[in-house]
Amino acid sequence: MTIALIDSGVANLASIGQALRSLGCSVLVTDDPARVAEASHIVLPGVGSFASGITTLRSKGLDKAILEAHASQTPLLGICLGMQLLGSGSQECEGMDGLGIIPEAFVRLPDSVSVPHLGWNGVVASETNSPVPSGTAAFANSFCLPTRPKGWHVAYTVHGIPFISAAQKGRTLALQFHPELSGHYGTNILRQWLKGAQVSDAESSTPASSAVRRIIPCLDTKDGRVVKGIQFQQLRDAGDPAELSEAYAAQGADEIVILDVGASPEGRSTQYDTIQQVRERVRIPIAAGGGLRKLDDARQLLKAGADKVTINTAAIKRPALVKDLADAFGSQCIVLAIDARRGQAGWDVLVNGGREAAGVKAVDWAQEAVTFGAGEILLTSWDRDGTRDGCDLELIEAVSNTVSVPVIASGGIGTFNHALDAVNAGADAILAASIFHDGEYTVRNVKDFLISNGCSIRQ
Repeated sequence: MTIALIDSGVANLASIGQALRSLGCSVLVTDDPARVAEASHIVLPGVGSFASGITTLRSKGLDKAILEAHASQTPLLGICLGMQLLGSGSQECEGMDGLGIIPEAFVRLPDSVSVPHLGWNGVVASETNSPVPSGTAAFANSFCLPTRPKGWHVAYTVHGIPFISAAQKGRTLALQFHPELSGHYGTNILRQWLKGAQVSDAESSTPASSAVRRIIPCLDTKDGRVVKGIQFQQLRDAGDPAELSEAYAAQGADEIVILDVGASPEGRSTQYDTIQQVRERVRIPIAAGGGLRKLDDARQLLKAGADKVTINTAAIKRPALVKDLADAFGSQCIVLAIDARRGQAGWDVLVNGGREAAGVKAVDWAQEAVTFGAGEILLTSWDRDGTRDGCDLELIEAVSNTVSVPVIASGGIGTFNHALDAVNAGADAILAASIFHDGEYTVRNVKDFLISNGCSIRQ
């Protein structure tokens, strides 16, 4: 069995490639239509822009290869943007036709909810012939398929509106979520698609509801090791990144954030091998950053296995870089990291690992960066970092009430109640390091507490 993994130029290929290889597949990453035609199975993944993706497919003749595969019943899997490329078009780029395999157009998610739709959400199998069972999957989308295509079997998800999160016709399966990042649930879907078998409901998980809060361990790394300090200083060794990531994923972590804290101050790029090693061990989303200065830095992080990239210092120096990144890889892929210190009038943004004041206010910068295309805010209170004294709730509220994208709260988590306070202040996700690295709490401990207090959390 040879899987042709189509390189459309807008895909994080490492994640899906690693997942397929773990299932014993031979994976060929290619943009050659002839090689695609020879494969036993075809995967069309993607992140980013509909226009960039469809333009690349047509310029290389890959569109014809995909259409022929669908017509001949060669197993075809479209993931995230890959699903959207299979449609007739997208509201993201009016007037540009998609491949038309799915005879419906995609629309933008409503402004009544956070967009992009990031993190975990429920997939509901509402019909006997649903292409997937009910469960909880990892999403990263701003556009969706609002109605069921005629002749297709579907499953649904709700984020502001109900939309089609899985669609199947013959041997073609389209998934709006990322199965390769959805733990055992997603692995089971991939396995059964490869076999051409119906996915068993007995192996599915209970679906989460919309607006699921995420618990995210943070791995600050330096010289290939995890480090931890207080207010970005007095760093101490906390372990091996790959080993810790694997342990946190087993505890139920929803994502892993890896930040090379030495990259910007030392004027170098992120250590990509660290990302590669973590990707080999986990099947959940990875956000990575540190030292990102240009498009190619982000491309290399995605190639190494990251699903999202974080940017801080370089964005302050050249705000247009945020737009360049969003245009190239999609807003759902761009996390703006803001390190904020309380000042006399609001919060001041810090750069270069907290060493310098940027001369801008955190709330203003968050709002501006979102207009450029940032899809998520990683908000760290410099005053609370490593102290375990609780988050700066006023900072979380101020930023959450200003931007329409998800906000990750970081800095000061020391108890279960601190995490609950951050959620109640408006955080879409909680990022913590010390409490996990020191073994005082597990991710599961924190999740169980939040669930017992009425929070919607992935089990």
